[in-house]
Amino acid sequence: MSAKVVDASIVAAWCFREPRATEAMGILSGSELHAPLLLAYELTSIARKKVIAHPEKAAALGEALQLAFTVPIRWSEVDHPAVLRLALEINLTTCDACYLYLSKKLGVPMVTFDQQLARAALTDSV
Repeated sequence: MSAKVVDASIVAAWCFREPRATEAMGILSGSELHAPLLLAYELTSIARKKVIAHPEKAAALGEALQLAFTVPIRWSEVDHPAVLRLALEINLTTCDACYLYLSKKLGVPMVTFDQQLARAALTDSV
């Protein structure tokens, strides 16, 4: 089973049934998934934005968020000063740098639908 670091764009696409949900499911399936603790907060923030935009879907979005937390993910803390250095070095947000940091630390690829983060990961390959 291959290991990979997964970011919020992938998990959110799957659990909130976004247009790339099928692609996200393919990425999530059959892999040992890793993520920084930040992922939980990002997914919750995404759910909040969706509920504000579509209050009539609040219950379904809450259930989708709960579904996201059933995905077997190995949660990790990150070294925040190292994340800051990485973010400054390659011009990423600190949130995005958390995923790249964990990918580098574990020596496994990172998967994302975020094009800027994907480019940064390729440039700063593991």
